[in-house]
Amino acid sequence: MSLWDRHAIFEKNSIVLLFGVLLVISIGGLVEVLPLFYMKNTIEEVDSIRPYTPLELAGRDIYVREGCYLCHSQMIRALRDEVERYGHYSLAAESMYDHPFQWGSKRNGPDLARVGAKYSDEWHRGHLHNPRSVVPASIMPGYPWLGNTDLDVKHLGDNLRTQQIEGVPYTSDQIENAAIDARAQASEDDPALKAFAKRYPKAVARNYGGQPGRVTEADALIAYLQMLGTSVDFKIYDEKANIR
Repeated sequence: MSLWDRHAIFEKNSIVLLFGVLLVISIGGLVEVLPLFYMKNTIEEVDSIRPYTPLELAGRDIYVREGCYLCHSQMIRALRDEVERYGHYSLAAESMYDHPFQWGSKRNGPDLARVGAKYSDEWHRGHLHNPRSVVPASIMPGYPWLGNTDLDVKHLGDNLRTQQIEGVPYTSDQIENAAIDARAQASEDDPALKAFAKRYPKAVARNYGGQPGRVTEADALIAYLQMLGTSVDFKIYDEKANIR
């Protein structure tokens, strides 16, 4: 019996073809899944990755609430065109404190994984109020109410506590002072800034929303956007790649 005759069994019998497909898919799935059971950790360790501050976490919730993830992904794939346009490809560790992650599968706007520190706070304020004031061809709707809405900080402690249950290493001190820390990070002269800096030593505190003495939803969202992609020094990875 020739090879073609053997293959004809699958072509002429749909049941045999179905079981053949299932067998091949099962083998492929096992090859991908089984090695994970023998790995201690599927996420590379990056010391500089930190949990979100209360203000940044509130901004992330606003980002999700307003549906920003529907048009912007936060995952740069390891493809040449993506890396040249957006920056270093995304690391799994960068999403280790995201519940849920914001990778996305569609882009009506640019990927935001490396948007942190790319534009000024003023640029972000103008972009949120009227996107076409800074990007004339933008199809993004405006979100002017964010700058006019005071941030509700009452439940930030509960938010951090829920994240802690999910595995984010927030301490009891951080949870208890969540509301105070959110106000402090959105200010440049708040008395609680020193305590905030001790709890979040790598976080940047300033008046993101441009309204001194007031903490708005724009403050929170801009604080979140400004830290995206800033936790990892990718020069280290580039140097390692060149060594290899």
